[in-house]
Amino acid sequence: MRRSSGGRRTPYPRLVRDLVYGLYARRVEGRLDHDQVPKHIGVILDGNRRWARAAGSTTEQGHQAGADKIQELLGWCAETDVEVVTLWMLSTDNLQRPPEQLNPLLAIIEGAVRRIAEDGRWRVHHVGNMDLLPAHTQTVLKEAEQATHDVDGLLVNVAVGYGGRQEIADAVRSLLMEHASRGTSIEEVAETLEIEHIAEHLYTRGQPDPDLVIRTSGEQRLSGFMLWQSAHSEYYFCEVFWPAFRKVDFLRALRDYAARHRRYGT
Repeated sequence: MRRSSGGRRTPYPRLVRDLVYGLYARRVEGRLDHDQVPKHIGVILDGNRRWARAAGSTTEQGHQAGADKIQELLGWCAETDVEVVTLWMLSTDNLQRPPEQLNPLLAIIEGAVRRIAEDGRWRVHHVGNMDLLPAHTQTVLKEAEQATHDVDGLLVNVAVGYGGRQEIADAVRSLLMEHASRGTSIEEVAETLEIEHIAEHLYTRGQPDPDLVIRTSGEQRLSGFMLWQSAHSEYYFCEVFWPAFRKVDFLRALRDYAARHRRYGT
């Protein structure tokens, strides 16, 4: 045992483990080819509740630990020249939870979004259906976007009230309403409709599609995350619960991505 700077005793095995992880992370990072780093990464932040159960903590504490991890991830992304990150923080399905579960989760998400905006290095963009969210959550998201609008840094898409099917439905609805305002008939829309026309109405319009999608907690499914945009993405499923996600786990995902030969559906 040794005494830490805060006066607490830290077991030597933990110190050795942290040292080994640190050395390994630097080794992996040193061998990382920044030309092969994905420009857009989508992250499904999964495993907060299971992490909390394993740690003997409450569900709320698990969600808070997950929210606290976000700043670390954004720092790692900036260090490795990632340009866009999409964080799935709350699905449309989550909005069906009872108030005693949903309200504390929304408060934690709001706090996380505020911290991202207050950092000063990231540009915040909301991804999801704003109308499905409570008024106070909408206000936080809008204020974060406005406050960071001119920030020239990592673009952070915060997916709150997001569902892949909902996004496609909203995109088609927006497309039809746009044509209706011009007086275009349904028949004319059908005759001229192209894939890119729908893409222009997605929540992420104007952004590159994700090159890499990471999901933590060991679940090997997308659960509707970026259904349209991830058609040609590479997937990386990590066994670690999100609050325990480390820099070495992130670097392993980048290394795995760089080693793949992307086929773009062929």
